[in-house]
Amino acid sequence: MSQEPPNDWIQSYLDVLRHQRQLSEHSISAYSLDLAELRHFAQQRPLESLGYFDIRRLTSQLHAQQLNPRSIARKLSSWRGFYRWLAEQISMPANPVEGIKAPKKTKSLPKALGADDAVHLVAHHGSDDASPLANRAMFELLYSSGLRVSELVSLDVRDYSDATYSSAGWVDAAQAEVHVTGKGNKQRIVPVGKPALVALQDWLALRPTLLKTEQRALFLNERGNRMSVRSVQLRLKAHAQALGIPADVHPHVLRHSFASHVLQSSGDLRAVQEMLGHSSIAATQVYTALDFQHLSQVYDATHPRAKK
Repeated sequence: MSQEPPNDWIQSYLDVLRHQRQLSEHSISAYSLDLAELRHFAQQRPLESLGYFDIRRLTSQLHAQQLNPRSIARKLSSWRGFYRWLAEQISMPANPVEGIKAPKKTKSLPKALGADDAVHLVAHHGSDDASPLANRAMFELLYSSGLRVSELVSLDVRDYSDATYSSAGWVDAAQAEVHVTGKGNKQRIVPVGKPALVALQDWLALRPTLLKTEQRALFLNERGNRMSVRSVQLRLKAHAQALGIPADVHPHVLRHSFASHVLQSSGDLRAVQEMLGHSSIAATQVYTALDFQHLSQVYDATHPRAKK
């Protein structure tokens, strides 16, 4: 094995990447920057003397500097490859980067509309034509019951069940409930609010004018076909923009708004879990952070000893 001075190892490795592996100059530049950071951290120590806990410490420093987890993961990959190559050149007890993972990417909180914006969004429909009435019924139902958009477009007018077809979902207006089939083929029943039921009644009065071959679907487009997920997304976004709501509104925003508003009012995480159809409470707990944000805002605005 060759025995070059420690400070030459990086340049030798970059030459291998350039000439043997024929990486692009852009990739070589990225590797060079990552390895320069490793050399700076080592200071006067030989690179082969760095161990597992040294790399852990460097990774922690990068995380403390608010470096993006994806960037840290890229650096770890560069260092891991370098030490894998170095172990072929000299005797090393182990690759010091093996087993070290980048910090997990911070899970962004779901975006939710304020209660006033949410109500304004779903209540306004503009005219009594079929499409605006369909929009209002769909948007009211998304917010009223926290449905996924895929669950919404799967709804039928009623429960159909025979040898060839079984409804994935339907609205029981008499019981003020919506039956849906969610992820994992899991079925659940969610309450439906009175404004949503009224909007559905208005839509159903005009639905026959669009009926063609599709008889079962609750929501139809202008061509008489079952409403698609993409159509709902585009309609909701255009509707929000027309009302001047600045947020990027998509169907999942209404689901998030439903969850956070119910939790703010009730504090009942288990009930929200059931209504959303989450199999694990952990998936629902993200809304506790939203609720805490709301409480923090109230506290900061009202408590005389709050940090203004």
